[in-house]
Amino acid sequence: MKADVQIRQAVGADVPNLRALIDASVRGLQAEDYTPEQIEGALKSVFGVDSQLIADGTYFIAETKTENGEVFAVGCGGWSKRKTLFGGDQWTERKDSLLDPRVDAAKIRSFFVHPAYPRRGIGSAILKTCEDAAKLAGFSRAEMGATLTGVKLFQARGYVPQESIEIPLENGASLPVVRMAKRL
Repeated sequence: MKADVQIRQAVGADVPNLRALIDASVRGLQAEDYTPEQIEGALKSVFGVDSQLIADGTYFIAETKTENGEVFAVGCGGWSKRKTLFGGDQWTERKDSLLDPRVDAAKIRSFFVHPAYPRRGIGSAILKTCEDAAKLAGFSRAEMGATLTGVKLFQARGYVPQESIEIPLENGASLPVVRMAKRL
């Protein structure tokens, strides 16, 4: 990762920037793995900001400064101590009850990288931040619902595919994702 990228805890004021980052990431990086119909459906019903992660202090944003000195969001991602495996605020099948770190796996959630910054270690750095925080909270395992685009990154970081999942989208399409897991 470039030295000029900083990772910090996301706050409520970041939501507009996070929405723009997620939209750009999905449209720019997931077009090779998903159809336009799947992308549009996912942006409306699954992908998006999860304000519960921000409120819990478990969502992170990676930023850099532009040549003009402006701060620019280049990545985001988080982990959760709640049962929901994936989905932003608009996802209707949320399960916000708390996990028990003695028996449950922390959920790695909502990873997106700006399409102008792929393969620069940003996702890996955010993932390490999340895993370290989950370990500090007592979790010994983590799991996620990885997009097809993210599977290679997560496999390279030790996550093992468990099962394929088809998420029904409100536009009638479905979004294939892969449930992956790892011991921390």
